[in-house]
Amino acid sequence: MSKPIVLLAEELSPATIDALGPDFETRTVDGASREALLPALADVDAVLIRSATKMDAEAIAAAKNLKVIARAGVGLDNVDVPAATRAGVMVVNAPTSNITSAAELAVGLLLATARNIAPANQALKAGAWKRSKYGGVELLDKKVGVVGFGRIGQLVAERLKGFGMEILAYDPYVSAQRAGQLGARLVSLDELLEQSDFITVHLPKSPETLGLIGKEALTKVKPSVRIINAARGGIVDEAALAEALREGRVAGAGIDVFATEPTTESPLFEHESVVVTPHLGASTEEAQEKAGVAVARSVRLALGGDLVPDAVNVSGGAVPEEVRPGIALVEKLGRIFTALAGSVPVQLDVDVKGEITEHDVSIWKLAALKGLFTDVTEDPVTYVNAPLIAEQRGCEVRLLTDPATPDFRNVTTLRGTLADGSTVSVAGTLTGPRLVEKVVGVNGFDLEVPLSEHLAFFTYVDRPGVIGTVGRLLGDAQVNIDSMQVARNEKGGQALVALTVDSVIPADVLSAIVNEVGAQVTVVDLAD
Repeated sequence: MSKPIVLLAEELSPATIDALGPDFETRTVDGASREALLPALADVDAVLIRSATKMDAEAIAAAKNLKVIARAGVGLDNVDVPAATRAGVMVVNAPTSNITSAAELAVGLLLATARNIAPANQALKAGAWKRSKYGGVELLDKKVGVVGFGRIGQLVAERLKGFGMEILAYDPYVSAQRAGQLGARLVSLDELLEQSDFITVHLPKSPETLGLIGKEALTKVKPSVRIINAARGGIVDEAALAEALREGRVAGAGIDVFATEPTTESPLFEHESVVVTPHLGASTEEAQEKAGVAVARSVRLALGGDLVPDAVNVSGGAVPEEVRPGIALVEKLGRIFTALAGSVPVQLDVDVKGEITEHDVSIWKLAALKGLFTDVTEDPVTYVNAPLIAEQRGCEVRLLTDPATPDFRNVTTLRGTLADGSTVSVAGTLTGPRLVEKVVGVNGFDLEVPLSEHLAFFTYVDRPGVIGTVGRLLGDAQVNIDSMQVARNEKGGQALVALTVDSVIPADVLSAIVNEVGAQVTVVDLAD
């Protein structure tokens, strides 16, 4: 039998090749050249890439035998994951390969800003001995605010404790008990901003976190604060930070990531007290080697038919064909649950009812957890690390099955108990020969709404005129409604409007709906 063919589209370490082993035929190509890449993909089983190779729909279509795209790194900006999924191609990356490197860079930037290392270095090399000008501050007994207490945030905190710093942590999805176990004090974002001598950001980039450290936040900080961002560009508003630096409301900053990259111009570059680096978080020899070795192992697992720990779009395990279509649905239900709850449950039940329970649906428990944490942690979430993340966040999960269901052939409900004792639930199903994904229940309200990229739920006191008001406000904002359904528990009681819309609802429109209708609003963006 011929060996599976693995295409190395970029330069990878010898350790990566060794990790593949002798069971594959390896070929090389310059992945940055489309003319070379597309024909080279014709008969390969797997392709290993870094950041220069673009695996878009065209490239995936050219690879008729392709089973795995392996990105030796964390990001997947150069991979069309939906196109790969539609083609049945597994996409894997190396989600933990750079966490140590990223944490160490954040600490390095913090030290550099504390001691003015960059401007002192530049001045001395230019022939000026400015010892008195570039005095700094010690870290001992200072408070550092860690915004986002996932794995990288925790690594940073662990290292800074060694300097004798007091650790404040802000993360709505981490319990105070868990933070305490790691030597941190969990506080609100306002408390962190007001009390911290240093602030370091370790959040995923999302509509909720974009501009989080912006103009308003920067009015609450100490004028002696130094701000570090080695997470994602845009979480710290660069223009607002530059203005705060000019006005003396912030003492310094260390920035590795920018809203637009690559960038060679920024208002931050004008300030000596700002240390900048060109997105070097993962740029260490160790991180690059770890990434290559990790994806090589994933390729071996995938082409061997085993479960792949770092698959980002499908499970590589032995999942029944009847069960596979429900994986994406349950993951989306997990994302909707988190949006509705606003926090991670202490107990989550994945309740599966119907004919599907004749098969092993245990992968749906993992899919629910993957969805639950996708939008709340900086760490990439996979089917393997989702249970560990749940354990770290204090979330217990159960899979319940029952072959009987009154309304649909199959229905899956995620039902969670929050820390305050309240409960949240969301149910979904697949309908028709095309297996259309639908939400069929939210917090006890029965409905049937097809899933789309943009959803919104409005809970309010049932009365006339609400639907017209919501429609008018959305229409005035040029937000087109795709579908709408209203459910209520009783006349004059609580009601729920479920909407799917063609675009993101602007924040000011949501505020107007809250003000005019008195509704509780939850928006969910399921766009990739």
